[in-house]
This record gives sequence, C-alpha cells and structure tokens, in this order.
Amino acid sequence: MHAASREALAKVSSDLDTALKADNTVAVAAQAGTELFDVVEVLDGDRGLRVAVADSSKDAQQRVGLIGAVFGGKVSQATLEILKDAAEQTWSTPREFRTGLVGLGRRALLRSAEMQGQLGRVEDELFRLSRILDRESKLTQLLSDRTQEPATRRDLLAKVLYGKVTSVTEALALQVIGRPEHNPIDDVAALAAAAAKLQGRSVAHVVSAVDLDDGQQQALTDKLGRIYGRAMSIHSEVDTSLLGGMVIRVGDEVIDGSTSGKLERLRATFA
Repeated sequence: MHAASREALAKVSSDLDTALKADNTVAVAAQAGTELFDVVEVLDGDRGLRVAVADSSKDAQQRVGLIGAVFGGKVSQATLEILKDAAEQTWSTPREFRTGLVGLGRRALLRSAEMQGQLGRVEDELFRLSRILDRESKLTQLLSDRTQEPATRRDLLAKVLYGKVTSVTEALALQVIGRPEHNPIDDVAALAAAAAKLQGRSVAHVVSAVDLDDGQQQALTDKLGRIYGRAMSIHSEVDTSLLGGMVIRVGDEVIDGSTSGKLERLRATFA
C-alpha cells in the first residue's frame, strides 16, 4: 500500500476497534466482518462503483453519500458506519480501498474471536491449516485453481474444515481462498500472523526435529522475547530430517541450530 492508503487504513482500523469495544458484542463484530466481505464482492463486480467510492477527486461527503445510497438498509448500521468512515478517507487507488476493506473485514472477525476468548486458538488453527496445505499438495493445487469459481474452491475447503475449527477460523480461511493474494499456504499463514499481531506478538516459525512440549515452547517463547525485545508467538512444526535441534525464523532472520544444519556447515568447512 502507498502512504495515503496506509494512513487511511490505520485510521479506520482504530475507529473500528473503538466502535467494537464500545459495543462489545460478538455478534456485531462477526456480522461486520462478514458484511464487509460481502461489500467487497459487490465492488469486485462493479468497477464503476469501486472507482467512485474511492475517487479522491470528489468531495469526501460525496463518497460517503454514495456509500449510504448503495449500502444503506443492506448492511447493519455498524458495518455502514465503517464503510462511511473508509469512504471519508483518502486512498491512493480504488484497488487499495478495496484491499483495505478486506483487511477491515478480517480484523472485525478476529476481534469477534477475541471477545470470545478464542483469538489464540484461531491463530493456532490458521497456522496448522497452513502447514496442512503445505503437506497436501493436491488439495492446495485445487484450492489454487483460478479456472474454478471462488464458490467452488470455498466449498471444497469448507468440506475439509467442517466441524474441525472455530467458526471464525473457517470464515477467514474461506474468505482468503475465495479472494487470494498470493497462494493458499502463504495467505493462510498471513492470517495467523495477523491474529498474533492483534495480540501484540510477533511470530517465530520454529521447525524442530521432535515435538516441543508445553514447557519447551514456553521457555523458547521467553528466550526469543528477550532476544528480540518483544512478545513472541511460536508457530512450531516437526521435521525429522533435521536429525536434532531446530530452525527458527523470525521475519527474514533465520537461526539454524539443527543437527543437519551443523553437519552441512561442517562439510562446507572441509570442502
């Protein structure tokens, strides 16, 4: 996003948080998230409208009035206020306005999980789903097939997830599969990272030779927190080919303390 759009999204995100906190109702937050995605569907199907509601050459009140005329009575009052707030801001491009609405929809759903005390669980479920997609190449290929309608891809994933995850995890995963940004693995992992960020934590992706128990995970969380000077969220998986130890990735930084990594460096020394 360009600077203007980042500022606009930050402003509306803050306003959304304030409004949801004041209401403090799970149903309102969940409905707002779902309806924002519905609005994006409408904008995706109407380029003229998508351009008009984010046209910075028009007066802000004109854009707000257009939002009210098109969506008034079709979405909840809470959602309508979020849309009007977004339309009042200056966005760099209509595409970034639309991207901003997607982000706001995700944020509203994550806030609904937070209100239920399920945000940590949603984060973990989304991370686990990204790892499943990484392993199940056939499923990921089907979910990535742009020749298929979004509804078809969503239906496939819905059948996989049915009864296995929270409603918020399912809603977020189905949304991102139907509206991809990169690929299913990275898009779902990005949702998990967004859930961690909302809890004030950065993500450490840990691959270990054996499963880490709760005590080991907590010790690693504390140690990484001291190293990076911020709260950390551990996303861990097992890869027995490491032979021992673990590989830790935080952002672009990689710490390779695995046995296989040590052997590889030793071989390079003697080569």
